[in-house]
Amino acid sequence: MTPIRKSARNEDCTLRFPLICRNRTETTVWCHSNSSADGKGTGKKARDEEGCYGCFECHGFYDGGWVQYAGWTREMVDREFDRARKESREKLVNKGLLNKEVAA
Repeated sequence: MTPIRKSARNEDCTLRFPLICRNRTETTVWCHSNSSADGKGTGKKARDEEGCYGCFECHGFYDGGWVQYAGWTREMVDREFDRARKESREKLVNKGLLNKEVAA
């Protein structure tokens, strides 16, 4: 397990999907981007730098659970992920796990 993935332990959820998030920090993991532009491929996770902190509920929602909720689109989910990624990158910089230039 990489230092970035390990850093998720007991972190607050940054995804915070409305009506989904429970922010149960004991379930927080590092959620990788689902975009091929970030390195995601068949059987391959995106680079660790392309992720965010997410609780169990938000992680499941991001990874496809959103399709069963009326009103959610892929664009909306991706926009929330991008916001969470930015917030998580700032935390990684503060923890010394990510270079400021990469986080920008």
